[in-house]
Amino acid sequence: MDDLSAKIEALLFSEGGSLPKKKIAQLLDVSLAHVDEALPKLRARLENGGLTLVVSDTEAALVVAAPVAPVVQKAFERELGREIGDAGLEVISIILYRGPSTRTQIDYIRGVNTSSTIRTLASRGLLERAANPNDAREYLYRPTVELLSHLGIRDAHELPEYAKIASELAAFEESQKKSSEPFENHAATGDIAQQ
Repeated sequence: MDDLSAKIEALLFSEGGSLPKKKIAQLLDVSLAHVDEALPKLRARLENGGLTLVVSDTEAALVVAAPVAPVVQKAFERELGREIGDAGLEVISIILYRGPSTRTQIDYIRGVNTSSTIRTLASRGLLERAANPNDAREYLYRPTVELLSHLGIRDAHELPEYAKIASELAAFEESQKKSSEPFENHAATGDIAQQ
């Protein structure tokens, strides 16, 4: 049963939110009764730590323990209290007008590395990360519902001059792609060395 409580802890941690007990049982291929037996053991094991287990009739979640919650809240407030700056606004604009984008695509448009900016925007709940169906090595970043709500729009198409800016952005990417093709073609055939 201790092994089961460790597995439940790992599932809840990786989920980052609550999970229905039925889903936990299904994922671990055990009965709901076994999950109900393991949850108190997990709570006891987490006692006096930074996390605690919250359990309702139907769900369970790992949350920050009450004694350390003020420290975490203060750290988040300090982080979120800073302005996102021009870099953050540029990244948000690219994602809103271009649509879901990889970090590489954002870096290419901005011309600089945006890793820390994306991380900051995601931690503030302005961007969310999703699996990229075209390349498992990269994630897609897209605006959150909170960002759209903050902007007072239902979707990105309601942004000012959306069609114009989105098409100009697409044209820019296409022109950059075409301008790099001759170099790639010559380099592949060795022609560039003869020029």
